[in-house]
Amino acid sequence: MFLRSITLGEGKYTYLRLVENYREREKVKQRVVAHLGRKDLLAPHLDSLVRALQAEDSPSRWVKSDEISAPEAWSWGPVLVARHLFEELSLSSILDGPRAGKRDDPPLSERVFPLVASRLSWPGSEHALAQWLEDFYVCTRSGSRWMPKWKESGRVKVDFRQLRMWYQTLDQLLVEKERVEKAVYFRLRDLFSIRAELIFYDITSTYFEGEGPAEIAKFGYSRDQRPRNRQVLIGVVMMDGWPIAHHVFAGNRLDGTTVEEVVADLNKRFEIERIVFVGDRGMVSVHNIMQLRNANQGYLVGLQRRNRKAIYDYIREAESRGRWEECPAGIAAYERKPIPRTRVQEVAGKEPGVRVFVVDSEERALYERSMRELSMERTGKALEAIRQRVEKGTLNEPHKIGAAVARALARHHGHRYFTWRLKDRAFSYAEHPISLAREKALEGKCLIQTEEQGISPVQAVAAYKLLNDVERGFAHLKGLLEIRPIHHRREQRVRAHIFVAALAFLVDRALEKKLRQANSTLSSPFAWSALETIRCVKLNINGDTKLCVTRGSRHAAQVLRAVGVTSVEPPPPPQNEPTIM
Repeated sequence: MFLRSITLGEGKYTYLRLVENYREREKVKQRVVAHLGRKDLLAPHLDSLVRALQAEDSPSRWVKSDEISAPEAWSWGPVLVARHLFEELSLSSILDGPRAGKRDDPPLSERVFPLVASRLSWPGSEHALAQWLEDFYVCTRSGSRWMPKWKESGRVKVDFRQLRMWYQTLDQLLVEKERVEKAVYFRLRDLFSIRAELIFYDITSTYFEGEGPAEIAKFGYSRDQRPRNRQVLIGVVMMDGWPIAHHVFAGNRLDGTTVEEVVADLNKRFEIERIVFVGDRGMVSVHNIMQLRNANQGYLVGLQRRNRKAIYDYIREAESRGRWEECPAGIAAYERKPIPRTRVQEVAGKEPGVRVFVVDSEERALYERSMRELSMERTGKALEAIRQRVEKGTLNEPHKIGAAVARALARHHGHRYFTWRLKDRAFSYAEHPISLAREKALEGKCLIQTEEQGISPVQAVAAYKLLNDVERGFAHLKGLLEIRPIHHRREQRVRAHIFVAALAFLVDRALEKKLRQANSTLSSPFAWSALETIRCVKLNINGDTKLCVTRGSRHAAQVLRAVGVTSVEPPPPPQNEPTIM
């Protein structure tokens, strides 16, 4: 049976009827059981109708609105999806290996999961983890909820016993690093059939607040524009878009000196016999290339454009021959009108067996041309100001004029574009006849070197462009995952801190790949944010407590569909241990 409403009297009144379905031979028909009356007249008697329809001994199923309250609510969506991906990647079974901590502790995976999930939704230190647990609903696979433990007084508000548990978790996790990374690689290989052919590697840096551990906290080239802060280098190895390993180096190491160590680790630990190493311009050195040759490994690397005399010869040869091949446009390029072209041409290398590809990108040329014109404009204004000062006599000593010109040329790479002279106390400047022509020739050009004979120029460009995955990985590690600045003072804690960020990056890449497979336009940072609209709400209903889950925004629903999450309800907590402090 069901209720049916019907409007009569030119839409003035709505009547309710009780209707039932019945079967007559092979047909299903309907008939009116009772005419209940006008809807507007029945509404004031709703409570009486409900009580009359209920059995006398059954509890009331009808609750007044003032008997319902929602005293607490927590974000749940990011934790739900992070747990789903965490289990899909088998991180729980991998972490809970043979040496996963004391028997009376929660399993290592259950203690690592909050550290990883917090970095995906609300990155912070181990001290900030307590506040995150306060605002997010985080539970184990069995349903026990993680709860923060606070102190009543003191500068540090988090209970020391809980902090010590998180620090012990970091220490235990680092011990398992090599085993975990190896197991994750084999799991990814089995799940997604990744091929160990092209290995992508690049380096970034992150800085310390304060001294940092003396073993690895060193001054070096800072990609964070913090030259006065000690730093540490992080090298990320990626394969088919998946991060499979990371390495931590002292902050004063040169990028190129890390290649041999990384390749040796790949051969030994991951049982990869032969790889083609793909690296950026900072990885190129004669020593590295010789090491790869001697180890029967391949390479595909970018060449530094300004530090090699042969670069300009390669570009002039490509321009004179004009045998360009068109490269497929990327996704971002298709959004532009007209679509910028990318061309490639192979030119003869200077050594036997060495192949060089000259890449010409219209999009890159437009950007570099605009930056060069801006630099020339700013440098020109600075040089003109110096000329006027010399002419007025306010700047007349030759050594001071030279110092002022040096500062002006260094500020915007002006030495690449201008030349100057001081003769008979007259200062003049002009466009550099040689350097400026070279700079214009370099605009939009990228050079790739390899000794792989089975790869075409177009394939080489496609492979080199995949280094952007590593660069996006750095953006996640240093932005979404917030591994900087680092406050730890012990080397092992720093390495464990970075390992947690690397695991979070792995989970983040899993989400990103799910979104791409579902043809979603959402980025992973936006997806994690949208998932926060899925919340656990604690309801008090007439004295009883019930945990409900909101459905979230349409973007959150899109993420759940892409990931394959069908049930949003958290697991019910066990009676013996509903919470973990």
